[in-house]
This record gives sequence, structure tokens and C-alpha cells, in this order.
Amino acid sequence: MEAIFKKLSALSATTILIILSAIFVVLFIQAKPAIEKYGFHFLVDPRWGVTVVNELKNNMNSNADVTHTNEKVNNFNEGDDIAIDDEDALAAIGGVNQNTDVVYGGLIPIVGTILSTLIAMAFAVPIAMGIAIFLAEIAPPFISKPVGIAIELLAAIPSIIYGMWGLFYFGPFISSIFGGGSVSLLVAGLVLGIMIIPFMASLTRDSMNTTPSVLKESAYAIGATKFEVIKDVIFPYAKQGIIGSMILALGRALGETMAVAFVIGGVFKFPDKITDPTVSIPVVLANNFAESSGMSYSALFYLALILFVVSFIVITFAKFYFLRDKK
Repeated sequence: MEAIFKKLSALSATTILIILSAIFVVLFIQAKPAIEKYGFHFLVDPRWGVTVVNELKNNMNSNADVTHTNEKVNNFNEGDDIAIDDEDALAAIGGVNQNTDVVYGGLIPIVGTILSTLIAMAFAVPIAMGIAIFLAEIAPPFISKPVGIAIELLAAIPSIIYGMWGLFYFGPFISSIFGGGSVSLLVAGLVLGIMIIPFMASLTRDSMNTTPSVLKESAYAIGATKFEVIKDVIFPYAKQGIIGSMILALGRALGETMAVAFVIGGVFKFPDKITDPTVSIPVVLANNFAESSGMSYSALFYLALILFVVSFIVITFAKFYFLRDKK
């Protein structure tokens, strides 16, 4: 019986590794055409679905008989790429369909994901810490219990409800204060922050509650105030749990899709201001998979692979931090 139990436990652990490896392999295989075509330049290229002239430059350099009668053609010969909307130049050169290509780059959704996550964490961390401190150390039981239950219920609300609320009520409220539209990077970051507050507050409260009473009573006995006990006794003791709650919340903020899709705008452009619309990786994946094929399909998997790797790095960093701290 003992041997069967050990084998079942080992099989369960191995299954997780197999699933993790299978997800990575599938993402890499599907993203491989885009990786081979764009390489790491994909990470710094802000263009998505932009048609450019790629092969024409080579054709022009190799064909001495090509006569350039249009000034725009000459300008093109000196540059790297030209946008397809320069129709006169393309018409003068001829062969538009044969000399154009569609370029995909992931810089804008990557930046949008990072910025919206940073806004969410900056908004959520202090509020979640305040909630956890109040529930664990300050509030009497008849208040902390119902409030704690309400916090946990907030975590159970589907993300699409947060998105609808953000689009029709929270977004217009924020735009009336900070300007801009009702869908923007700021609104997306704040809605994300509201979504991760329950996770962070609940886990932090539970971690703080693990502090032995003898440590707190000893600090009070030597004259420490409540603030000093929280700062010098409870927080250091519960540090690992608190950081773990932040890491889990960060992971959810990075991958959240539906709520952000409602309020971020879905526009492929860098936000000049925090109140401008932009796009994030999960939103690009959700909005474009249904109508994608060929290279655009592979580019979406490239974005998914980037999101997977970033999330994996964040969790790995957290685990190494905890292991190092235990030593």
C-alpha cells in the first residue's frame, strides 16, 4: 500500500511536468514559423499586420533595367521598408502583390501588458495590505468575519462582470476625473487592480494570522505599539506568505483577458498618456485568433509563448526567492 501511495504521488507530480512541457512544446511548434521569420526583432517591432515592401528592394538592386521615374521610388530605394499606403510608388514599381509582405511585431501588446500590470500592482498592493492588517489585527471579530467573507466573494466574481462594470460605469467615472476616454490604459490597470485585491488581501491576512501569539504578546509586554508589532513582528514573520500573495496576484494580472478586453481599447498604438487606449497580449490573442491564419496565426502563438515564458520566469523567481530564504 505504501509503495502504491508513493507511485501515485510521483505520478501526480510527473503529470504536472508533462502538462507544462506539452503546453510549451505546442506553443513553440505553432510559433516556430514566426520565430524563424521575425526572430527576436519581434519583441521590439511595433507593427502588427502592416503591409510592407520586402523583396522589392532586392529586386531593384539586382535589376539594372528598372527605370525609376517617380521620386517616391527613389526614396524607397534608399530606405529599408515602405508602407503599402504609398500607392504611387508601388504603382510605379509594379507588382504590388508580389513584392509586399505583412509584418507582425509584439512590442505594443508587450508594453501594454507590462504597463497595465504595473498600474494594477501599484493600485492593489497598498489597499490589499491595509485590508489584511485591518482584518487580522485591528477589526473586532464581528466585523472581520463578514468583511473577510465579502473579500473572498469578490474573488469569485467572473472577470467578464468586472469588464462590463468597468466599461459602463467605472470607465466613465475615471475619465470624468482624469480625462481621456472610458476605455484606456488607466481604466484597464485599475480594473485589474480591483480584481487582484481580494486574492492578495485574503492570502496576506491568512499569512499574518499564522504569527504565533506569544511573539505578539512578548512585543506588547515590552511596550511596543500595535504599529510596531505589525511592522517588526508580524510582517517579518509572514513575509514569505505576503510576497507569495503578490506573486500570485501578479500572475493573474499578467494573464487576465476578458475584463481587460472590455476596457483597454484594443488599439495597436503606444499610449502617449496613461488615459490613452492601447492593447495587451491576452487581448490580442482573444480578439484575433478566430480570424487568423498563416503567419498571423503563428505570430499570435509567438505572443502566447512570450506571455507563458514571462509568467514562468515570475513564478520561478518567486520560488528561488523562497528557497534561498529558507536556507
